Amino acid sequence: MKLSPVEASLGVLAVVIAVVSLATVPAAAQAARAAVKTTTAAKAAKTWTPPRTPDGQPDLQGTWTNHTITPLERPSALAGKEVFAEEEASALEEQTAERSNADRGRQVGSDADVGLAYNEFWWDHATTVVGTKRTSLIVDPPDGRIPPLTPEAQERAKAEPGRRPLRATGGFQGGRDANSWVDRSLWERCITQGLPRISSNAYNSNIEIVQSSNSVVIHHEMIHEARVVPLDGRPHLDPHIRQYLGDSRGHWEGNTLVVDTTNFGDKTNFRGSTTGLHMIEHFTRVAPDTLNYEVTFDDPTTWTRPWTAAIPWTKSQGQIYEYACHEGNYGIVGILSGGRAEEKAAEDAAKKGSSK
Repeated sequence: MKLSPVEASLGVLAVVIAVVSLATVPAAAQAARAAVKTTTAAKAAKTWTPPRTPDGQPDLQGTWTNHTITPLERPSALAGKEVFAEEEASALEEQTAERSNADRGRQVGSDADVGLAYNEFWWDHATTVVGTKRTSLIVDPPDGRIPPLTPEAQERAKAEPGRRPLRATGGFQGGRDANSWVDRSLWERCITQGLPRISSNAYNSNIEIVQSSNSVVIHHEMIHEARVVPLDGRPHLDPHIRQYLGDSRGHWEGNTLVVDTTNFGDKTNFRGSTTGLHMIEHFTRVAPDTLNYEVTFDDPTTWTRPWTAAIPWTKSQGQIYEYACHEGNYGIVGILSGGRAEEKAAEDAAKKGSSK
């Protein structure tokens, strides 16, 4: 069984909130520092010329990682605080590295040890905040929070628990209610993790980009999903054709690759979104080892306004290996067998009780 990114990030969020108790730098000083860093980064981007492919396109190719402990949304305890002070970021990273160590406090031969599952060797936990020291990946709205749901979306949310098994990352936590493998999530069944891939995983957070003259392939290590983005100006698919990862079309704006994605299906909703979700991504290589990734979400039936997140991707020195997602996976057999055993035990207990 694989650990959900949401589960893996709960401890990290607790650490982020705990940092509020650290000594802070006045807001004006933080803003000044952020402004200096932004100006410096902008100058560096202007003086650095990205490499080109043989056909003249900006070269985004390579293996990148979006690994970071910076949360998508700014925790409420950090309201109004756009960036961490240097010492706050360092303390957060130090505490996160310690807390995420799976071998910390491991008790050999105990139930606690079994509960910890993989030891530290298997994990690739993120341990650093983004280089901008922002307290959230969301850059718009300014409060670093996802905009409120529309009344329509709030009503849909009430019925969502019953649809979770159909979603990319939802699912039953036990086996009792899983009558078949189709009751498990699409991710657990190795079909798709869905889009977008904003938050990093506990492992397999690498992303490979390959380019040709008329397309770009974005390959995610987790579940070995590859998205082929045409660059030849072709229109989107017919609105009646829906896909797990939507329908992507790309074009260049200077050194930036812009990818426009529509035609999402109804099985991979993102935070309550509908098939009307419109996602626009910007990929800009700003340094030999840094690619700025920015994504904007617009779905008027879900959020009261569009919103944007930005994540710097860093170059990985390694390569992506095959992600054999389902081969030799006997977990689903155990889940379903356990579910049937629990049901039989409950049935036997009921019969025994009625016979008294």
